Amino acid sequence: MNDQAIQTIVEEVVSRLKESTGKKHSIPMAVSARHCHLSQGDLEVLFGTGYQLTKKAELSQPGQFAANETVTIAGPRGSIEKVRILGPVRNITQVEVSQTDSVKLGLKPPLRESGNIKGSAPITLIGPIGSLYKKEGLIIAQAHIHMAPDDAQIFGVRNGEYVNIEVDGERPVTLGKVLIRISPRYRLEMHVDTDEANAGFITGKTAGRLVKDEEML
Repeated sequence: MNDQAIQTIVEEVVSRLKESTGKKHSIPMAVSARHCHLSQGDLEVLFGTGYQLTKKAELSQPGQFAANETVTIAGPRGSIEKVRILGPVRNITQVEVSQTDSVKLGLKPPLRESGNIKGSAPITLIGPIGSLYKKEGLIIAQAHIHMAPDDAQIFGVRNGEYVNIEVDGERPVTLGKVLIRISPRYRLEMHVDTDEANAGFITGKTAGRLVKDEEML
C-alpha cells in the first residue's frame, strides 16, 4: 500500500470520527409554542371544582404531558384562544408566550427562566367555567437546555450556566445566553420559542452545537 492510499484511509477515518463526535455532542431541539402551567386551585376556577387534567400526548421530558384542555389568554389589546395546558399541575400558574404573542396581547412580559414569575406581567385566563386575573405569571421563557448529570459531564457545563448554541442549516444562527438546567429527571433537549425557531428555520428535527464563550473567540 503506497503512502497516498494510507493518507486517504487516515483522512477518511478522521472524517468519520469527527462526524461521530459531532452527532454524539449535538443537542436535539424542540420548539415550545405558547402554553400554560396551572395550579390545582386555578384549574378548578377555570374548569370546575375537583377538575383533573386529561392527557393528550406525552412530552419529551419524563412525566410531562400536553393536556386536552386549553384556555384563552387575554390582555389589554387582544386575546389568544386555545392555549394548551401542560401537565401535571404545578404549585404556581405560569403562562409562556413569544414576543410576537405579547404584542398581540398588548403586554410586556419579561424574559425569564421558567418558574421565576415574581414581578412578571399580568394575564387574564378564561376557561369554560370561569376566568381569573393573575397579577403576575406571564413570561417569555429563556431559551434553555434540559440535561441529565451524565450529559452535563460530557458537555462540561454546570447547572445555571449560560452557553451559546450554533445551528447550521438553510439559515444558520447562533443563539446566545442559553440556560443550562440539570436534573436526573431531565432528558437532553433544548427548548426555544416560536420566534427563535422561525428566525433559524428550527424544527423538531434540528440539532444544535454547544459552544462556550471562550470557544467563540
